[in-house]
Amino acid sequence: MASVTDAAPRAAAPAVLPGPRRAIGRRLAGLAERAALPLVLLAGWEAFSRSGALPPALLPAPTAVLHALADWMFGLDETTQSYSGEWLGGALASLTRVLAGFAIAAVSGTLIGVAIGWWRIVERTVEPTLQMLRPIPPVSWIPLAIVWFGIANKPAIFLVFLGAFFPVLMNTIHGVRGVDRNLIRAGAMMGASERQLLTDIVLPAALPSIFSGLRIAIGSAWMLTVTAEMVAVKSGLGYVLWDSYYFLRYDIVLAAMISIGLLGFLSDLAIKAVMASVLHWQKGTTVQGR
Repeated sequence: MASVTDAAPRAAAPAVLPGPRRAIGRRLAGLAERAALPLVLLAGWEAFSRSGALPPALLPAPTAVLHALADWMFGLDETTQSYSGEWLGGALASLTRVLAGFAIAAVSGTLIGVAIGWWRIVERTVEPTLQMLRPIPPVSWIPLAIVWFGIANKPAIFLVFLGAFFPVLMNTIHGVRGVDRNLIRAGAMMGASERQLLTDIVLPAALPSIFSGLRIAIGSAWMLTVTAEMVAVKSGLGYVLWDSYYFLRYDIVLAAMISIGLLGFLSDLAIKAVMASVLHWQKGTTVQGR
């Protein structure tokens, strides 16, 4: 006969909750995957710079570039007369030009792209002219931009607009023309007006292509604002990059390049966050949403 002690239920062992630990582990693994290649490149760069193959003044080591960037940002070196502590002003100037030109390009490129993709009359009358302008490099507009707008923010914003406009335009046209005809027919059979077809069917279906164009456009916007600041503006990260080249401060040149790349990366992340929020229906149903 089993004793009373044996019959009594044993105290349940505390349950182990591996879920949160696994989630933290996956996040750490993801960070390690993202950091692996940059760390390898930085280590190779540091080793090559210290090998003596090139003079340190021509190819500063990453540690020297990071020191110059920190001084440029925070003014750590009081003996440095130029660039020290001036990073924020230059970054804000460049960011303002990028956002202004990008916003104009995003709105106009989306509206004109939807019109060209939806209405045949707009396609026949407007698209040929735009397609002739599209192959012209935006930098070739610099002389005219300076003549029209002078040496200030306006020529830079104009060039940023030119660089960002056509990626948004072309991807929007592609997205509108790629909408499934059966969806449009179904909406028309349900009595939807042309405006409702555009706003409720065509535009949502074209949004993935539009966001792809926006992501390409923000990269082009940063490239063009740096180019404009080298020529037509006397402030910003591009201006510092070009000015430091004349003073043989290649550590600042590389620091400016890193700053531009980082700000461009953060801008793309912001667009991706908006895209994930707007296109929430893709999560779990497409490769994009995995």
